[in-house]
Amino acid sequence: MDVLTKEQRRKNMQNIKSKDTSIELALRKALWNAGYRYRKNYKKLPGKPDIALTRYKIAVFCDSEFFHGKDWDTLKTRLSRSDKGEYWINKIERNMNRDNEVEKELQYLGWKVIRFWGKDIKKNTEACVQVIREAIFDELIGKSELR
Repeated sequence: MDVLTKEQRRKNMQNIKSKDTSIELALRKALWNAGYRYRKNYKKLPGKPDIALTRYKIAVFCDSEFFHGKDWDTLKTRLSRSDKGEYWINKIERNMNRDNEVEKELQYLGWKVIRFWGKDIKKNTEACVQVIREAIFDELIGKSELR
């Protein structure tokens, strides 16, 4: 049972942002400070990646745990017992399917896709930057081997 009124819940849901979330801002700031330049919410690519390093063909998505289904089996069980469980289960499963399709499309176009959970970004932003740094290094090594 929801402890908030319908109006309070509606107001909370309206305040959830799809762009420039705190996790995106934290990762973008760290990347910028590390000297990496990027496009944000890059519309020219499927799924509009939160961060696109176009020079290296790397697309980065900053996913919130709830809306993208982290620990899905546990979350699904919990949601199935709630009032709006069926709605949320369907919505999150659609999100997860869309995430998989977007990832396949980007890979087909030659892009490397990196996904981070929000809590991972918040807890250890530098480790996330290091993952991106290693992907860039791999991309540069791959290009030099082709020459």
